[in-house]
Amino acid sequence: MNRRCRPWLLAGALAIAGALPACQRPEEPLRPADLVPRPQLVGALIDLHLLEARVENAALKPDSARALFLSQQKNVFRTHRMTDSSFQHSVRYYGVHGKDLDEIYVVVVDSLEHRVKRLDPTNPRFGPSIGHTN
Repeated sequence: MNRRCRPWLLAGALAIAGALPACQRPEEPLRPADLVPRPQLVGALIDLHLLEARVENAALKPDSARALFLSQQKNVFRTHRMTDSSFQHSVRYYGVHGKDLDEIYVVVVDSLEHRVKRLDPTNPRFGPSIGHTN
């Protein structure tokens, strides 16, 4: 091989070798110090989805709806004893663990469906429960 090509070949190989670790995903992301426990996060997510539905049904202009949501979101976080930052860190952490976030949302969706069914048992989306006879 030509001696003039060797430095470029070595530089290219070193650049590729240096880039490989950046492409690798760590096995386990670090657990945030302010991680919100799953039951507490479930409660906050339920309240946030209910808040979102109330704001959407308020027929406000988009900027007013956003301002209302953000102000009420602070109340939800305060009620569930968390900060916006701890909420974001926790959702990201559980999101990296897809199974964890899936399990959290199974509980959230079940709870929301139960509330809808309790408010309107005739809703066709929520058919008769198992073992129910007409």
